[in-house]
Amino acid sequence: MQPDLLDLHVLHQFHSHSPLTHCMTNDVVQAFTANVLLALGASPAMVIEADEAEHFASAADALLINVGTLTAPRAQSMRRAIESAVAAGKPWTLDPVAVGALAFRTRFCQQILSLKPAAIRGNASEILALAGMSEGGRGVDSTDSASSALPAAQALAERTRAIVVVTGEADYITDGQRTRTVAGGDPLMTRVVGTGCALSAVVAASCSLPGDRLDNAAAACKWMKRAGSRAAADARGPGSFASAFLDALYALEAQA
Repeated sequence: MQPDLLDLHVLHQFHSHSPLTHCMTNDVVQAFTANVLLALGASPAMVIEADEAEHFASAADALLINVGTLTAPRAQSMRRAIESAVAAGKPWTLDPVAVGALAFRTRFCQQILSLKPAAIRGNASEILALAGMSEGGRGVDSTDSASSALPAAQALAERTRAIVVVTGEADYITDGQRTRTVAGGDPLMTRVVGTGCALSAVVAASCSLPGDRLDNAAAACKWMKRAGSRAAADARGPGSFASAFLDALYALEAQA
């Protein structure tokens, strides 16, 4: 996948702005998410405690809400952080992990949709469930194709005014009216915990950049797909892939 000029422009913006990205993400992927953001030139922070999260969300450039390991206290912290970010005019992104498959997180995500996310990033089953068109996948795994979820993504984007990103073998990025399609990547990306969650963090950071949020989110998907393809060419399996993936993200601009 060859980068285009818009993709490179957004990457340069990402490097120059180095978005301070507040990641309220799941316990399984915190380190990998931070390393992905660092490799791309962003500044990650994982602040969870309610009082601190509320304060920090207004100071950060972007906020990620990932419900992968949601608890009742964490939900309260997340809501306070979202409200603080919205009050400060900072964009927040939702990663609705396993929504539809589990009731508590499904209710929580439906409730916070009213707080105007800038972006929503999920797999096909999560997006279908969040849009009220299915009951979700098999835990965190999608049982639907990304293309089959595109109508749901478009409807969800129209309803929430968010950029909706459906990821899979191809990624679909839509604002309800316009849609971008990003192909590429490699199946090894599904054998490493956290690539999707990390993409959500990169999408969140990209939403804080100047310019068209649809183009910025599509560029984020392209970077991850391109790094995945390049890493797979050098990897012997999931372990070496994870290291090669971070290296490929770090080298994106030089390789372009």
